[in-house]
Parts: sequence; structure tokens; C-alpha cells
Amino acid sequence: MSRRILGPFNRVEGDLNITLDFADGKVSAARVTAPLFRGFERILLGREPLDALAIVPRICGICSVSQSVAAAHALSQLYGITPPANGQRVLNLIHAVENIADHLSHFYLFFMPDFARADYQSHAWHGETLARFQAQRGSAVAPMLEARAILMRFMGSLAGHWPHTLCLQPGGVTKVVSAAERVRLQQWLRSFRRFLEQRTFGQPLEAIAALDSQAALEHYRLETPAADFAHFLHLAAQLQLHQLGRSYDHFIAAAAYAGPDGPWSPAGLWQQGVSQPLPLEQISEDNHRSWLAGDGPSAPLHTDTVPLPDKAEGYSWSKAPRVAGLAAETGALARGLLRGEPLLSELVASAGGNVLSRVVARLTEVARIVPLMEHWLAALQLEQPFQQPCPASPQHSSAVGLTEAARGMLGHWVTLDAGRISRYQIIAPTTWNFSPRDSKELPGPLEKALEGVDASDPQALQVQHIVRSFDPCQVCTTH
Repeated sequence: MSRRILGPFNRVEGDLNITLDFADGKVSAARVTAPLFRGFERILLGREPLDALAIVPRICGICSVSQSVAAAHALSQLYGITPPANGQRVLNLIHAVENIADHLSHFYLFFMPDFARADYQSHAWHGETLARFQAQRGSAVAPMLEARAILMRFMGSLAGHWPHTLCLQPGGVTKVVSAAERVRLQQWLRSFRRFLEQRTFGQPLEAIAALDSQAALEHYRLETPAADFAHFLHLAAQLQLHQLGRSYDHFIAAAAYAGPDGPWSPAGLWQQGVSQPLPLEQISEDNHRSWLAGDGPSAPLHTDTVPLPDKAEGYSWSKAPRVAGLAAETGALARGLLRGEPLLSELVASAGGNVLSRVVARLTEVARIVPLMEHWLAALQLEQPFQQPCPASPQHSSAVGLTEAARGMLGHWVTLDAGRISRYQIIAPTTWNFSPRDSKELPGPLEKALEGVDASDPQALQVQHIVRSFDPCQVCTTH
């Protein structure tokens, strides 16, 4: 048996190392290490509940809105307040901008440049991939950044600034949209749709959202070869990416984009082709292999974050969240499965969650969310309130705020004592996906996905494809 340590990884958010054990030429075991402790859960102790709105967005500079949304949901429960329909729709618009920008940044800037490496130059598709997706220089980069800038103008108009907006509140949003501003927002959204339809997909968004089978996906790939998404599908077929990075096929998601018409994606647990309601009471955190106090599973509302950097059993600052004792994968693929999307259900039924199905889920979700944003914007009733006033003091002593960040389920568990925060526990998407082993030595989802990978590649490109297919955010992981 041999051992190799990979890291620090480039083109991921935060710090990441991976230790791989090899036997018979393949990865026999993996240990994923988040080496940087950040301690936001401890920063929040003893503070007024509303202080969380200023502190938790600073956990991350990429998904700060998601942290704000989870905090606002938890505070809404604590204060016993329900945002008006306008407030929910504007919150959804702000959140959707961040999630879509994340999906595009991941695809164009983090994930695809790996295929432009010289290691793949013997493949017929490499020249086109290099020209289009080379890091910083590819022809696809500048148009994507211009389109992303349009999204950021949309974000700035509604949220004031990004990241770390204070626009999102327990009772709704501080932003009031005027008729003239709605027209401007609609124009920006149309410009962004045009980029997606001309460059990313090469077809109308509705056509991409309507892809309902592997056969339809293959027909799209052959029919639209110039599109960036189709180019990925072509090289994915050549490299057999559907055979790479399968984990447990246990998926977890929270409700996404709640509103007056209900959530766009239901909360739940998906396994063995069957979805069930989210068993919130069965979610636990296990610190056995973390550099934190504690050993076995503990409910988040009853867990403290106490650093133990010299803990002999530890190898990561990440906790190990589990649901009903199982490690669960979260992300766009989980959301799509719980929505019952036939294409994703067929992909997972045939080869499980893998590099291909995760990227397909992420990009087809973009095609679904933009029309939804157009609907939310048109549905605003401008003469109605956007925010309800918050009571002077909390009405409850504990709450759970759940949402869906781009990378998956994000939860804030809050407990108050005498009106101040006594516990604030956060389980981020990459905490689920990149968790270490637990007290039963059950590997986390990425650790499981890396088992069996061929070790012959000296650059470990297969490992990097698997890692980036989860779109990790390590700063959120070690909040």
C-alpha cells in the first residue's frame, strides 16, 4: 500500500487537502482535510439574534446571500414573523442571482479549465477545449464574465451590494422596487437569457429544461455542437465521466425558493430511487474525526463548537453531518431528483451520482431558474409591502433556518438564552459533501466517491474532476 497527499487544491474556494491510500493501483481509501479553522459559530455566542444578519454573510464571499437567507429564515421563526409575498419574491431573486452566478463561475472558471490541460492533448477535442476554456485566456471566459456582470448589476439594484448585503431581514427585504426599476431589471434579465441561449446552451432555455432523457440529451449534444454545454457533453462522453465519482447515492435537500406559491424544490431525502420528507430530527453532527470536542453523533441544537487542534483522532476542521446515520450528498443533483426531473432520475438510475450527472444537474438548473426569475419579477405587486416590522423581542428560544445554496442544503440551528445566542450551529453544503469519517468510520460522500479511482494518472486529473464536480466551498465548510 502507498499513500499520497494532494493539495492545496487550486480553483476551489478555501483550503483543501486530500490523503489517498492506494492498493493494487487504485484508491483504497481517502481522507478529506479542511485545514483552516474559522470559528464563526463561536463568534456568534452571546450576541443579539439580529447580529447574525451582519456576521454570517461574512462566512463566505461567494455564497454570502445563502448564509443571509438561512439566518433570515431562522430569525423569522424566532421572532414569529412571516415576510409578505413581495419580500419573499425579492429574496428569491437576490438568492437566485448568487446561485446562478456560482453555477456559471464553477463551470467556466473552475471545472472546464482542467480539460484544457496538456495531459489531454492527444484527444481530438483538446484543441477546441484549449481555445475555449483555457484558464483566464479561453474564448468563453470574457463573454461569461460580461454576462455575470449583468447579473451583478441586477444584484446591486436589489441588494444594495454584494457580498454581505443587509437587505435580507426576518420580515422580508428592505428594498422597494419601483415600476421603472422593474423594467430595467427585466431588460438585464433578457440580456442574460440571450447569453445563455447563444453561448452556454445554443437553444432556448425552455428547450434545455425540457430535456427529459439520456436520449434527448444525446440528441441535443449532436444537434448543437457549438454550445458550451454540448462541448462538455462531448468530452464527457469521450472520457466516460459517467463512470467517475459515484458516491452513496443518498441525496439530501432543503426547500428551495420558498414563496406564496410554495417552494420550487421540496425538502427531502432521496435514496434507492425513492424520495421521502426531510427527517430534520434525524440530522446530527459527528466530531469523532474532527479537531473539535465531541465524539459520537449530536443534534445541532445541542452541539457546541470547541476546537481541539491536538485531537489525535482528528484530521479535519469539518464536522461529519449525518441523516439517520447516513452520509448524504447535497447539491443541484439532489434538488433535481427531489423535484422528480426525469433526465436526472434516469442518469442516476443508470450510473448514480457522478461527475457527469452533477454538472448536467447544475447547468440544467440554470436553464430552469432564469424563467422562474422572470416570473417572480413580473409577479411583484408594487403597491404592496416588501417587509413586515420585526417584534422588539424574540417569541421563541430556538429555530432552524434551512435553504438551498448553489452547492446544496444549508442549515442554521439557533438557540437563545435570556434573549441572546447561546448556540449557533451551521451545516453547510460542503460540510455534507466533504465531511470526514464519523464515529462508525463511515467515509464522507467525497471520500466514498474517490474510492476505486485509477492511480496511474500522475497529475491525478480524475481526482480533480471528482473533487470539482461537487463545487467545494471550504470556507463555508469550516465556518
